[in-house]
Amino acid sequence: MIDFGIWIPALLLYGLFMAWYNNWRGPLTPEEVKAFMAKARAIGSDANNNLETIERFLSEDDGREFIMLNLVRVAPGMVDDPDTGKPTPGRELLNRYTSAFMRRLFMRGGHPALAARKIGGYVDAWHVEPDPGWTIMGYMRYRSRRDMAMLAIDTSFQDIHKFKIAGTAETFSFPTRPIITLFIGPRVWVGMAIALVAALANLAVLAF
Repeated sequence: MIDFGIWIPALLLYGLFMAWYNNWRGPLTPEEVKAFMAKARAIGSDANNNLETIERFLSEDDGREFIMLNLVRVAPGMVDDPDTGKPTPGRELLNRYTSAFMRRLFMRGGHPALAARKIGGYVDAWHVEPDPGWTIMGYMRYRSRRDMAMLAIDTSFQDIHKFKIAGTAETFSFPTRPIITLFIGPRVWVGMAIALVAALANLAVLAF
């Protein structure tokens, strides 16, 4: 026997998750792109960012989620803390930025999709620069290009961006879209987890 007092809240909970996780606003409009780029230039967005490439990416928005590939070489050894000048491990400084960024990314429906530590040199490399000694790689899921743009112009990052610069020796990033994936995404496993809890609760009610 189905206990609707359990399953209806479960469905509502999954509905709230989907409302947060999916982009319901569609692609960026030309007006939005123009406003975002004006703001990025006004606040002096990271000089290492190619604003023309970003503008083209935003202008070609299809409204879908995407995965950002990040390759990072953490600054080796000790680095001067931007605030105190005290020698601090580069990884620690980078983590200060990353922890703050992850919270904001999560609020906008994004999350790490995969992170990995490099354990060897290039085993296949054609016509590229020598391996600089990458430290980590990460795939970051963005709900939409709008969310990426909003994060890029978030002025609250101004106080923590210095830790990314200090803790990073080299990096590059570019957006991707998976062609093949064998991982179960949150849309599936969150739904399965909610359904499992609801089913167990329903069985417990029937048992008593």
